[in-house]
Amino acid sequence: MSDLTVPSRKLTHNGVRKLIDAAVDAANEMGVPMGIAVANDGARIIGYLLMDGARILAQDSASAKAMTAASHRMPTHAIDYNIGMGLSVSTQGKVLPLRGGVPIVIDGYCVGGIGCGSGTGEQDLIVAKAALAAIGAEIPDDDVKEG
Repeated sequence: MSDLTVPSRKLTHNGVRKLIDAAVDAANEMGVPMGIAVANDGARIIGYLLMDGARILAQDSASAKAMTAASHRMPTHAIDYNIGMGLSVSTQGKVLPLRGGVPIVIDGYCVGGIGCGSGTGEQDLIVAKAALAAIGAEIPDDDVKEG
């Protein structure tokens, strides 16, 4: 390998569909319709679903959480809230330091992020983690401190 490139992995459209389907199943199981967004490793939204009955603005919060988790490669709630809100202003809302966004890490490679919104922060996080489990991605520790 050269010092000019690094190895990487990409999330496929089948991976995106599996993430969204698993998140929908988890949200349905708890009876909380959600907005679910998947971002790639470049923090671009590559998959999105707004479940029937979800809050309309969940599309924005879920997308921002997915982009934040992908770009920072950490759960969104691990970002210091005050710094994160400053970043939110400076990025026109693309960074969001609230619960419900987690990076998608497979075999040590961050391939993107998933964000869920419309429930409580804890419900959003549970649904995002259920999606990670469905594709065998690393699940962040529950002891991540809120920022």
